[in-house]
Amino acid sequence: MKFNLAIAALALAIPSAIYAQDSIAVSNGEYPNTFSSGSANVSPFTNKSKRFNDWSISVGAGVPLLQSSDLTSIKNGNGKNLFGYSAYVSIDKAITHAFGLKLQYDRGETRQGWFNTKDAAPDAAAVGARTQYDAISILGDINFSNLLRRVDNHSTYRWALHGYAGVGTIAYRAYQKNSKGQSLMTEVKPFKLGSMFMQAGTGLKFKVNNRIDLEGRLMYVITGDDEFDGGGDAYSAINKRSEQVSDNFFNATLGLSINLGKHDSHLMWHDPLQEIYYKLDVLANKKQDIEVCKKGDADNDGVCDDWDRQLDTPAGARVDGAGVALDTDLDGVIDLYDKCVTVPGPVENNGCPVKKDNNQTAVEVEKTLKDIYFNFNKATIRPESNSKLDLAASIIKENGGNYLLTGHTDSKGNAAYNLRLSKERAAAVVGALENRGISQNVLKSRGVGSAEATIPASASDAERLADRKVTVKFIEASEWNSIQKKDYEDAPVKKSVKKVTGKKKKK
Repeated sequence: MKFNLAIAALALAIPSAIYAQDSIAVSNGEYPNTFSSGSANVSPFTNKSKRFNDWSISVGAGVPLLQSSDLTSIKNGNGKNLFGYSAYVSIDKAITHAFGLKLQYDRGETRQGWFNTKDAAPDAAAVGARTQYDAISILGDINFSNLLRRVDNHSTYRWALHGYAGVGTIAYRAYQKNSKGQSLMTEVKPFKLGSMFMQAGTGLKFKVNNRIDLEGRLMYVITGDDEFDGGGDAYSAINKRSEQVSDNFFNATLGLSINLGKHDSHLMWHDPLQEIYYKLDVLANKKQDIEVCKKGDADNDGVCDDWDRQLDTPAGARVDGAGVALDTDLDGVIDLYDKCVTVPGPVENNGCPVKKDNNQTAVEVEKTLKDIYFNFNKATIRPESNSKLDLAASIIKENGGNYLLTGHTDSKGNAAYNLRLSKERAAAVVGALENRGISQNVLKSRGVGSAEATIPASASDAERLADRKVTVKFIEASEWNSIQKKDYEDAPVKKSVKKVTGKKKKK
């Protein structure tokens, strides 16, 4: 079991050590791109650019004390403490100056109960126990000292407070001893669902030198198992003494960490804020003659030629931070020469969009309105026509102009009725377009009924469909005012009159 756990820990650690990387910027003289930090002073994220060591190996030993269990190590039964032993080894990776990960292997033995199992039972009622355990866990490592250290603290940085927490798998054998002798009560194998455990705690590190750190730790281990203390199964007489679902213990250890790598210092002993403030102090106390714009500003755009990416900016043009003339609508015409700054347009039209001929606009609108549908024998537009009306409105808004919409019907049916229906339908289309933002002064309507129908009444309905339409015509301003908004009057609303019943004459 111990050998398998050790192999698993080594298998997880080796790939991490091989592919670990860190970085520091080095100048390559190129402009920044979307893959850089925003500075031209960048380099690939490789081991060659590392400034600090970020790997270490930690070992330590100590004393575990069962605290929350039916059989405890702390003054249980006989009023004395029973001490076991523990040891750990871990491979540590610093992710940042304030956070790292540990792959840790723990091995130890707890002693608990009324007496030490190395001794004979003092009486028939006395119960002693011991638990041998092996565990593998992944621990997060938070460097509180780097998080909380004052930036104006210039004292030697040799003490650091760390916090640890993580999960893993634990395997153990729990033995119980009484006056009849010792027996194995519980055995749990590793990498099973029931073997999961958690541990958390704190440690205080002291930096001996750049390679070695001493550390005292106090960890609290939550086994998640009520049988870890050797009290037997969950329903045994001993495990009924106290209601709890997990036997937990403290583990106090003293150990050392060996920092690996070719650099002078480890990342966890580096405080970036301290470094920044130190450099600021040096700059503040150093007299410097700073020469700005060594190469001048040839195009006089306010951006020094040292970092100007457009050295021939036209006079009067607004520029961005890199000295490039602004082109707000990205149409290829800089704002200085663009007469339509916010609307893209071709260069030959000074950056403004080219409007279409109004007669051509009328043709496009008429083509769009070709498939407008009305309810049967009514001027009510059906909902499926909304997309066509939206498109027609956008065309008119974009190109402007005044337009007359004419309603047509086929030759079948009463001519007077067809005329009235064509007028109402043309007016309904105008109203629908005005509801989509078209000015009321831009569109007018009229109806001609079946006067311009070309398909005989005896033809099929599908053939007569060509005569049922709304045509669009552009009207010049000179004749626009002579045309009515619409060519019919709305029918007056008739008021309903209540009938009064005559009173009967008295006889």
